[in-house]
Amino acid sequence: MQPPVEEPVADGSANADAPARSSGRIVRRFFKIAAGLAIVAVFGWLPLKAIWQTSSVEAVVNARIVTLRSPIDGTVTTKAGYPTGLSGVSEGDVILRVVNTRGDRTRLDDLRRQMSRLENQRPSLAAKLATAEAAQQDLARQAGQFRDGRILQLEARIAEIQSAIEAAAARREDAVAAVERASSLAKTGTVSTVELARLTREQSVAQQTEVGARRRLDAAKVELTAVRSGTYLGDSYNDRPSSAQREEEMRQRAADLRADLTHTDAEIEWLTHEIAVEQLHYISRSEADIKAPVAGRIWEMMTSPGEDVRGGQSLLKVLDCAGAVVTANVTESVYNRLKLGEPASFEPNDGSPVLRGQVVNLTGASGAPANLAINPDALNKEPYRVTVSVPASEAAGKDCAVGRTGRVVFNDTAAKP
Repeated sequence: MQPPVEEPVADGSANADAPARSSGRIVRRFFKIAAGLAIVAVFGWLPLKAIWQTSSVEAVVNARIVTLRSPIDGTVTTKAGYPTGLSGVSEGDVILRVVNTRGDRTRLDDLRRQMSRLENQRPSLAAKLATAEAAQQDLARQAGQFRDGRILQLEARIAEIQSAIEAAAARREDAVAAVERASSLAKTGTVSTVELARLTREQSVAQQTEVGARRRLDAAKVELTAVRSGTYLGDSYNDRPSSAQREEEMRQRAADLRADLTHTDAEIEWLTHEIAVEQLHYISRSEADIKAPVAGRIWEMMTSPGEDVRGGQSLLKVLDCAGAVVTANVTESVYNRLKLGEPASFEPNDGSPVLRGQVVNLTGASGAPANLAINPDALNKEPYRVTVSVPASEAAGKDCAVGRTGRVVFNDTAAKP
């Protein structure tokens, strides 16, 4: 057998294309080798980077639990739809309501009865006061009329006494003149001694009559002055007439009724305030709105509508999403190099944006359990725990994704020994 004989080339074009094809294969092979090296570098660099970085073994997004309890005894009700687990709530939202239909309202009823009694008494007191004031004004008018009449009477008596004094003075002057004439005639024997004695006696009587009239005038003036000042003098009555005394009594009665009415108004005002305060207390004892103290999500419902609860009984638990943290466990060597306040970042496993924060708690193997939604003991690969705070602005984008896993990367420069 003979080997196949190659046919001769018709022309020289094939020999000319061979070097070009060879160089193209070399370029393609070079690019393939470069791409393979790049892939090896990338996939090799990532594990090396993870090894060289100071990071946690495992980490999870966490949040503190707020337990809401019933402040009173009563029955659980809801305003709108019954909230379910993981329902979002804002700060101040009413989640549940506890109503106690058997609340003690004894004091409130007593205060309202007192108010009703005083409100019924007030019109009667006002009517009595009006009657007493009218009677007092009538008696005051009568007393004024009596005083005016008494003044006129005393003025007339004074005028009468003054006239009597003038008459007595005239009789005294006549008696004095008669005695003088009789004394002259008695010396000549014209007038007897008996007649002289009679005329002398008449003179003395006239003088005494004038003196008595003047004294009565002084007494009348004193009585007039007293009447004008409101005091009455006399033998047949006391210092005040009956109308004036009755007017004073009625004035005192009106003052007492006015004081009673003022006291009643003050009691009504006080009772109004006390009833308002006691009504608020009764409402607080009979109704209680369970409001969300923080913005977050309902983590666990521990009751249901229609259930009777006691004061202090736990009703539900709320996640404090505004205070979200990341809990992680680390190896002992990493734990011993970390410091509080050190910057750290959480890298979620699902590729979500990185959350940046700082180390706020370092807990060793003997640390007490924290009040968190996910107990740090669930991270059981390493016993050393680290808590990283996440700013509210950073955590808002995660929509309070409690339970999201990932890893925490610590500041390489600060973490190196």
